[in-house]
Amino acid sequence: MWLNTLLLALRSIRRNLLRSFLTILGIVIGVSAVITMVTLGNGATLAVQNQISSLGTNLLQVRPGQRMGPGSGGATAPAFKEIDAEAIASQIGGISAVAPEARTSSTVVASGRNWTSSIIGSTNTWLDTGNWKLSDGRMFSDDELRAGAAVCLIGETVRRELYGARSAVGEQLRVKQISCEVVGVLASKGQGAFGNDQDDLVLLPIRTLQRRITGNTRVNTLLVSMREGSDPGRVKASLTQLLRERRKLAGGDEDNFNVLDTRQLADTLSGTTRVMTMLLGAVAAVSLLVGGIGIMNIMLVSVTERTREIGLRLAIGALEREVLLQFLIEAVVLAALGGLIGIVLATVASLALAAVMHVPYLFNPAVNLLSFLFSAGIGVLFGYFPARRAARMDPIDALRHE
Repeated sequence: MWLNTLLLALRSIRRNLLRSFLTILGIVIGVSAVITMVTLGNGATLAVQNQISSLGTNLLQVRPGQRMGPGSGGATAPAFKEIDAEAIASQIGGISAVAPEARTSSTVVASGRNWTSSIIGSTNTWLDTGNWKLSDGRMFSDDELRAGAAVCLIGETVRRELYGARSAVGEQLRVKQISCEVVGVLASKGQGAFGNDQDDLVLLPIRTLQRRITGNTRVNTLLVSMREGSDPGRVKASLTQLLRERRKLAGGDEDNFNVLDTRQLADTLSGTTRVMTMLLGAVAAVSLLVGGIGIMNIMLVSVTERTREIGLRLAIGALEREVLLQFLIEAVVLAALGGLIGIVLATVASLALAAVMHVPYLFNPAVNLLSFLFSAGIGVLFGYFPARRAARMDPIDALRHE
């Protein structure tokens, strides 16, 4: 019986192909929109997490000032010193690397070309805290760091803009009034979490930057990389206590520095993108209800058109539940077919948009299966009333229908 009922439903759908397609269009759009939004949202969440993790593993960024952002008071708060980084590394447990960072910007010149870039002064541990790798050349030697030698590492963007396709190692690069030798090139990281180009930088030994470019011993940021498995709360508490002692803050004084945990930042941004994904998915799901109403409308029209056929079936002995099942299966097949087409369109659209938006494509079988089942459920929900109406027809009145 089930097979015969399914064949009757498919025959009826095939009889009016254009109308059937227009009927399921709302379901197709709804399913494809929901899956595409959720897939792209998951990809964007992963992209944000990857970009944040590119800043460093379990990284704490310590900066002068009472709070982050504009008006933070960073200009009036005393800057850090290089010995602060040494004290943190030697006195706090659970830390794998600490790097002082002084930063400015300048136009760099090489081979008759110039480029405005970020100039960073630090040590070799800066590479460890930021998960940086070398694509060419070497790190600074201990003698170069102690003496403040005129050597530098450059990012991929600087290498490309100033040296083109050739190797930059061994070449000269002028930063303001000093000429330094390029001893290494950093492997590319691409765009950062805030849209910045992470490869647009020149790294100098911190003493070189302080003595020969900025003319002071200020350190803008302390980068503290925690060991895997260490307790972030305990490390941050110990770090805060140590810096308060070194900066001679009394018990009632506010911290004149702030500690940013990049892992918390990643969780916050990921949570935001997940909420936005859910909202967009919910908005897209509304079109599924619109598609369900379209199915109910067309099924009611179909019942009216086939009144004599229904009356004939009832007159020759068909049971009410068989007629109800025929129309209900027809509605479910329409909705499920729309769901399948929507899944195919969503996969194509997600792949294309993920490439355009530069986010990873993450196939989520649960979302696809749920969308398909939901579309079939829409068929049951909105197909039941027309099917029930057909099953309860009086055979005599149905046969008289013109």
